[in-house]
Amino acid sequence: MRLPISHSTVLACTLASCIAMLSAQEPGQPQPATPQQSAPSAESSSKQAQNKTPHGNDFLIRGTVFTEEGFALPGAELHIRRAADKKFKWNDASNSRGEFAIRVKMGADYEVVVRARGYRDESQAVNAATGERFKDLVFRMQRQTGKKS
Repeated sequence: MRLPISHSTVLACTLASCIAMLSAQEPGQPQPATPQQSAPSAESSSKQAQNKTPHGNDFLIRGTVFTEEGFALPGAELHIRRAADKKFKWNDASNSRGEFAIRVKMGADYEVVVRARGYRDESQAVNAATGERFKDLVFRMQRQTGKKS
């Protein structure tokens, strides 16, 4: 069977590249050491990982905002402050599925307030000093009665 010139050219190039890759991988040559392969230290690996990550001391407050009928509520405003503070320091909004996630510092108590047009404000307290790394919240918003939205 005779192949057209274009097929035989492709086959020859593929065969040549495979041979070149195989010959480049000569066995027996030591690989250079990478920084991850250095000698283990006295610290535990969890402490090392915690110190190297930029969010090693963060607490994640995440959750979902629903209507009273159980539908996701996108665009709900979230405001978070330390329990002892008057001003809110962190702000966010729920996404198209009603979900949110905000990083705060560990070791404090926080208040999470959710506001949405046509609904009463809802709030929940979060203790970020428990040793856990996150808290999941669920807000079921109640319609505001007696006021126009």
